[in-house]
Amino acid sequence: MQTAKVKVKDMVSSAKEKAKEATASAQGEAGEATAATHGEKEMAKEEERARKAQASADKHQEKAEHRADAAAAGRHGTTRVPLSGPHGHHGAPAADSAYPATEKHPAYI
Repeated sequence: MQTAKVKVKDMVSSAKEKAKEATASAQGEAGEATAATHGEKEMAKEEERARKAQASADKHQEKAEHRADAAAAGRHGTTRVPLSGPHGHHGAPAADSAYPATEKHPAYI
């Protein structure tokens, strides 16, 4: 279920990026159209490239946040099981007074 949520969030981030890129393109074209000199046109192109690069960086940042959120939510507050130790054994069994302590089992003597 987590991967489906992450995929949907990633698709939303991609859609946001495409919208930002379209806006950057429109603003760049408008800037080029209103530019009077060659230098102003180059400046408009650079601003458009910078806006598109920022949109892409924002998308990648959001995707990384989605992965981090999914990793944190997937644990549900559980702790890790240690790789050494008794693993669920609760110490030595209590001595039973019905059977005396011997070195070997009575059937094998």
